[in-house]
Amino acid sequence: PASRSHFCPAACPGFPRTLGQAKALDGICELDLVISLNIPFETLKDRLSARWVHPASGRVYNMDFNPPHTQGIDDLTGEPLVQREDDRPEAVAARLRKYKDAAKPVIELYKSRGILHSFSGTETNKIWPYVYTLLSSKIPPVLSDEGH
Repeated sequence: PASRSHFCPAACPGFPRTLGQAKALDGICELDLVISLNIPFETLKDRLSARWVHPASGRVYNMDFNPPHTQGIDDLTGEPLVQREDDRPEAVAARLRKYKDAAKPVIELYKSRGILHSFSGTETNKIWPYVYTLLSSKIPPVLSDEGH
């Protein structure tokens, strides 16, 4: 049998989303830390519903915290922005309900393994210091050659 790696890349946001994905991930690596961000439903719905994109480039704008200079217009090309169908408020609400149902067993799995760390809030700058502190305690610092 193939040996399993004991390291997985840290940057897998939103994955795994289902129990099937979690079990598949188990076959690739052994997780020792899982972070869950608990954001209120209305906050997520509002943020996702405020997202608009420039189709040709994929540039993303958020009307609340990263709006274009001119509403509805891409900053670089002057072309119209569009809201994807799945970013409309009704679609976002349905996506979030579906995600919550699918993610619940994944959260329970990692909680039962003792590797789940949950953080709650509505603002990145308020949640991040706690996440950073956790990660700093789990990941050894990288030392540069300049100090030697």
